[in-house]
Order: sequence, then structure tokens, then C-alpha cells
Amino acid sequence: MTDGISKLGRSAVEMNSSADKLKNNKAAADATAEKTSPASSAPANDEVILSKAAESAIAAGDFDAAKVAQIKQALAEGSYPLDERRIAESFVAIETMLGGK
Repeated sequence: MTDGISKLGRSAVEMNSSADKLKNNKAAADATAEKTSPASSAPANDEVILSKAAESAIAAGDFDAAKVAQIKQALAEGSYPLDERRIAESFVAIETMLGGK
């Protein structure tokens, strides 16, 4: 089954659980390394470098303002169509990906 929002299927959820296991193993290794390293070591600084495409996309902030206004109006009037079952299924998929039961 493919999630309508994220377009992810079960295999993506299974891959996430594998990624979580790897992340937990790395965290355990890092904790062990911290215990064995001298206390005077300085913490590492993290840095994120965005590509030019990402920077321009963030700067542009392109979106359809008319469509957003139309959706806001429909929500305010109570006429925006909501499919409760689809929303619930999406929440279940998200919880599954996050490891909830």
C-alpha cells in the first residue's frame, strides 16, 4: 500500500527501521567513544551547506497565493472536502514510520 501523502510504500517504512538500527548503533559507538576520550576535548561544530538550487528555492518561496487563499476560504466556510478515512490512514502510516505501535 502506498501512502497518498508521502507516496511511500511499505518498503520505505522497512528501510527506515534499518536506518534507525544503524543510527542507534552509531549512537552507542559515539557514547562509547565519549567515555574513552579525554574530558578536555571540545565539541564538534556542525555545519550545513546548501546547494545553489536549494538557496534559490528558499529565497524564491514560490507558491500559488491564489490557491492558498481559496483553500483558506473553503476551510473557513466549512466547504473544503476532507476524507476522514484517508487522513486516519495517513496518520497510521506516519506513526508506523516513527516506530509507534
